[in-house]
Amino acid sequence: MRDVEDRLRAALNRPARPSSDFDLNPAISLPPGRVLRPAAVLLAVWLRPEGARLILTKRASHLKHHPGQIALPGGKVDQGDDGVIATALRESVEEVGLPPALVDIAGTLPAHETVTGFSVTPVLGFVRAPFTPTPEAGEVEEVFTVPLAHVLNPEIYSIERRRWRNEWRRYYAVPFGPYYIWGATARILRGLADRVQP
Repeated sequence: MRDVEDRLRAALNRPARPSSDFDLNPAISLPPGRVLRPAAVLLAVWLRPEGARLILTKRASHLKHHPGQIALPGGKVDQGDDGVIATALRESVEEVGLPPALVDIAGTLPAHETVTGFSVTPVLGFVRAPFTPTPEAGEVEEVFTVPLAHVLNPEIYSIERRRWRNEWRRYYAVPFGPYYIWGATARILRGLADRVQP
């Protein structure tokens, strides 16, 4: 497991390109002076005996925004949060029942701009102790994990497209079993994969 940690910590120190939902859509013009709302997500790498796994959620199907989509635990920065790391930890408690004391924060990745007007900072942390994931009933339908090696392999990512607001938008996808991981979540994970040396 030490090798996994070392590779990920080293990746945080490598240069990275800016990250956004518009990376694969250069023809889209972004309005100058736009104001993005700050948010954060937790890349929780669970160091388990059978191998490192990443904790993900499936959003509840009744939600107004992004129903049923696969996401990293996280959300918008609240006024009482002491920065993006505090936000990522607070949201992880609320959404998946992950106690902050179990998370060893390694650092952050470049903020990711979403088409919905958020600037999302991915926070990388390691979970070494066992815990029982508990989905927040009003927001999370399921908590699950995927092998870290799966999302760190750039070769298995595909570029797909769909119509959104009358435009074709291209995006990354990295499905795993029945879970269709795409959009901002896949782009953030691809950004990490690009920085991790084999």
